[in-house]
Parts: sequence; structure tokens; C-alpha cells
Amino acid sequence: MSPPVIALAGAPNVGKSTLFNRLTGAGVAMGNWPGTSTEFARGTWRPRGDGLAEASYTLIDLPGAYSLDAASAGEQAAADLLGGRDRPDATIVVADAAHLARSLYLVAQMRETDARVVVALTMADVAARRGLRVDAGVLGRRLGSPVVLVDPRRRKGEEDLAAAVRDVLQAPAKSRPVRVVSAAMGGHGSFVREDERFAWIERAVSGAVTEVPTRGARWGDRLDRWVLAPVVGPLIFLAAMWIVLQATTLLATPLQHGLDMLFTRVVAGGARAGLGGLGLRGTWIEGLAVDGLIGGVGMVLSFAPLMTIMFALLALLEDSGYLARAAVVTDSTMRRLGLPGQAFLPLIVGFGCNVPAIAATRILPRREHRLLTVLLVPFTSCTARLTVYLLVGSVFFGRWAGTVVFAMYVVSVLLVVGVGIVLRRALWRGIGDQPMVLDLPPYQHPTVSLIAAVTWQRLRGFLQTAGGIIVAAVVVVWLLEAIPAGPGVGGFGDVPLDHSVLAGMTRAAAPVFAWAGFGDWRLVAGLLVGFVAKEAVISTWAQTFTVVAPGPGHVGGLGDAVHEAFAAASGGHELAAVAAFLVFLLAYTPCAATLASQVREIGARWTAFGMAVQLTLAWVLAVVVFRIGVMLA
Repeated sequence: MSPPVIALAGAPNVGKSTLFNRLTGAGVAMGNWPGTSTEFARGTWRPRGDGLAEASYTLIDLPGAYSLDAASAGEQAAADLLGGRDRPDATIVVADAAHLARSLYLVAQMRETDARVVVALTMADVAARRGLRVDAGVLGRRLGSPVVLVDPRRRKGEEDLAAAVRDVLQAPAKSRPVRVVSAAMGGHGSFVREDERFAWIERAVSGAVTEVPTRGARWGDRLDRWVLAPVVGPLIFLAAMWIVLQATTLLATPLQHGLDMLFTRVVAGGARAGLGGLGLRGTWIEGLAVDGLIGGVGMVLSFAPLMTIMFALLALLEDSGYLARAAVVTDSTMRRLGLPGQAFLPLIVGFGCNVPAIAATRILPRREHRLLTVLLVPFTSCTARLTVYLLVGSVFFGRWAGTVVFAMYVVSVLLVVGVGIVLRRALWRGIGDQPMVLDLPPYQHPTVSLIAAVTWQRLRGFLQTAGGIIVAAVVVVWLLEAIPAGPGVGGFGDVPLDHSVLAGMTRAAAPVFAWAGFGDWRLVAGLLVGFVAKEAVISTWAQTFTVVAPGPGHVGGLGDAVHEAFAAASGGHELAAVAAFLVFLLAYTPCAATLASQVREIGARWTAFGMAVQLTLAWVLAVVVFRIGVMLA
């Protein structure tokens, strides 16, 4: 018998996703639910406590929605699931105690159906600081549904919530929905249903909430005067991002060097010795195992400390409530340049990963806004590109690597703005601006356990990529290196790298990049494999370059080899070529997973159009950057 299905619903920024991650242990999977065409996050919830040890539920995290009256594709998907034939067995509506009336409109609509509803009341501590006290027992009696106080950031109230869900599942189903009056009012054809809902909410809130006057402005309001200011706000945002990137590179570089030496010396040396004992030394099996899998995947895994620190610092900003304010600052600044306001939440997600960012465009109400934003998402610099930025920055710029990485993110923002303006004026001249509607979460003291959970969830996604797509890419690259390009140059697994099929393929494309100063076929090979996943740029370089023992100040021997390749390919203008390469890496076609997401959301024709724009723009910018760099040298 399959476990009961519990939906988690609620408005944005009420703690819904945090509660979902706590209840499921961040064991999240994405998939379509029967009767829908939209992917939802889902996981298994195994409650703890007396009488709950054997319970197990399938928990679905629905897109944020203020009501069942859909204003976007995401809200429509949530409404379809809650009101469809395969509706969940029960629904947990997450409500913000600090903004209770606004959170209860969804509950008011749910009570008009036969759905089993439990209200999870979050932000009670924030409400208390604002002089609001909510009596959960009184509120539950007035709503006609159990109300449970929960604090997912500190893991409080989970057992009470599980007990409430168990009780509503065991209770008899409603025989019929609550009666809703729909008579015309005043002879003007309007209906009293919405008035009734608001009146019902007001009665429930007035009886359950008491207000205690507070003195003076709250410290969060005083801070927002600076953080959200038109001029100071963007400067604070840029400073925060620079600190994050600089701290990431400074802290991660020593750890990265250590892991790289572990793989290139200890693991690779042990593997060679073991294979030698089996009589396989010098065979193609040794080449695949050591030069391919250990060398390629090991190089990517050496960036795990970088990702861990980066994810932890971003989770710190997110948990504190600052990132939502950064979205407001970005919106108010970039919307002046003609981009739709609501599109900036998906774009900010894109700086983590392009794939969920494309899915997040479903929050936008108009198709034109969704289409334009999906085309812009690939220009946001995802964390996969960060591994290449750090390697190249460490090799060529040393202690200034963090500033170089920060500059790439600034260029990414400029590309989003510039391409957005051009596409809008060329294709959607009549599209209207819409201000972003966003409930700012309160400032909160970050919790170590929550930051650790979010960091591990995101790091696990990176490691799964390294263990899946990267392994496949490494094997394919090794095979292309092992196959001779013609007769008389060696056999399988015993061919000089310059005479392999990989060399022949990439040499054909290398002249195109000679204009930008990085026409070395080994450098180009990384970009070609980067179509699969941007992390594969590093693993491909680790396979195609002759790597010696690590030297001080560099990312292993790979750094020395890359330095020499750029210097030779650029005619001595390696810094100009490096800048051109980084710009091309930022602007050209994203990974295969992103392309698949684009096809799913906007179709193959628009995806192909986006690829053409990205490749053309990337090449033109790379050539321009290199030529300007040569002139200034």
C-alpha cells in the first residue's frame, strides 16, 4: 500500500521550503505528479515521536501561491493538483503568523472543498517581536482545522504537526464542502463569495490574535532604509557578493591544492601500483583508470571545498533574509533598463544553477515574460562555471583570483541586461513592465544546522553531476584520445595525443578561436566537451594536457600546462587571451541539462534561437576583448 500523499502549500517566503527540507531530510526528488505537466519537489517524510514511528508520507512541495486563483503557471499547477482528480490525501497550509490575514486566504478557499487541511503556523517569533501574539488553539477552532505552531529553522513543532496530520487522515472525510453564498449583490452582478472569505478571515484573526504596542522603529526597518536605498542598496549588494567570492577563493585554494595532490599523487600512484601488480601496467586499462577517471574526475572533485564554502556563504545570506532584499535591489535597478520586474527571482536562481532557474520562470504570469527570461537565464553565471573561473584565475592572477571571479559575475549581469534590452526591443516591443510583488522575509539570526543542510543539499547535487555526467564525459574524451586519427600512428590506447581522433576533431574547430587568442586545440577541447557540463572543461584539460607534479602557487601541474598553452596560442598576449576565454565561457551555450529544460519550457525552435544568439555573441565578445587587450598591452 502506497503511503498517503501530503501537499505542502502556502505563499512565498513563509518558510514552506525550509519546512519541506526539514521534514524530508533534504531528500528531494523532482517529478511530475499524475494529471499534471509540472514538476514538483517531493520526498519521504518519516515522523518521529510517540505513535508515529511507523508512519510514512509522500510530501509534495507545491509552488508558492497566495490563493487558488492562479496568476502564474506555477500557481496554476498548484491549483490543478489541489483541485484535481488525483488530489493529495491532506494539505498542510503554511501560514505566516506575522502576516496572518494574508496567509489565511488560501485556507478560506480550501475550506470550501472537501480537502483535509492542517495549518502550520510559522514566524511566531517574528510576530512576537512585532507585538503580535497568536493563540493557536483559538485560531484552530475558528478555522475548523488543526493549527500547529512550528519553527522549521530550529526543528520545533514537527511532532505536533505529524500528530495533527495523522488525526485528519484518520477523521472521516467531509460529506460536502462548506456552503458558499453566490447570490448577486446589489443588482450589479458582483458576488459575495470573496466578501465572505475576507469577513471569515477577519473574524478568525480578531479572535485569535492580540496586539501589544511596540515603541520605535524595528532594527530591521532601520537596516532596510540602507539595504533597499536606490544608490546605497546596489553598492551593498556588490560589496556582499565581492566578499563572498573573495572569501571563497582565499579559503578554498589551499584545500583545493591538497585534494589535487591527493588525486594526482596518492590515488593515481596507488592505482598504477595496483594495476602493475595485476600485470596491467602500460595497458589501455591503466590509461582509462588513471589518466581518464582518476585524473579527470579527481580534478573536478578537488573543487568540492570551493563549492562547499560558496554554498555555505550564500545559504548564510539567504537564511538571514538578505538575498530577498538583493532581489528587490536588482529588480529596481534593472527594471529601469526595460526588463520585466518579476523575472529577477528566476534570474537570481540562475546564478546557482540554470536548470531550476528555468523551471522557476513559471511564477511569471505572461508567456512573453517567461519566454524572454528563459532566453536570458543561460547568461547568468552558474556555479559550474565557477570551477573554471577559479582555476584560470588562480593560474594567471594569483591572490587577485577572487576579484577576477567577481568581475565575471558583473559581466554576467551586464550581459543579462544588454541582451534583455535588445531582445525585448527586437521581438517584444509591446511587452509591459510589471513591478515585482515580493513579501520580504524578516531578518533572522542564521542557524548552523539549516545552513549545513542547505549546503549539503547543493553540494550533493554538484557531486552527483561529477559522478554522472562528468564520468561519462571523461570516458568519451579518453576514448577519443585512445583512437588513432589514421593508420601508422599507433594502436588503440597507444597513440600519441597529437594524432588522436580528439586532436583531429578539435583542430578543425581551433582556427575559429585563433581570432580570440586561444586557438590551441587542447584549450578548445575543453570548451567542446563543456557543452555537456561546464565542470567537464576542467576534467578534459586534465586529460589533454601533460600534467606534471604540482608547483607552488598553481592548481597542480595543470596550471603550468594551461599557462604555457595560452602564452603560445596568443603570441605572448596570454592575459588578453585569458580574458577572452573567460568571456566566451560565460556567454556560450550552457550545459545539456539546461538545453533540455529550455526545450521543455519554450520548445525546440526558441531553444535553437537562443543557442545561436549565445554562440554568436560569445565569439564576437571574445574576439573584441582579445583585440582590445592586445592594443592596450
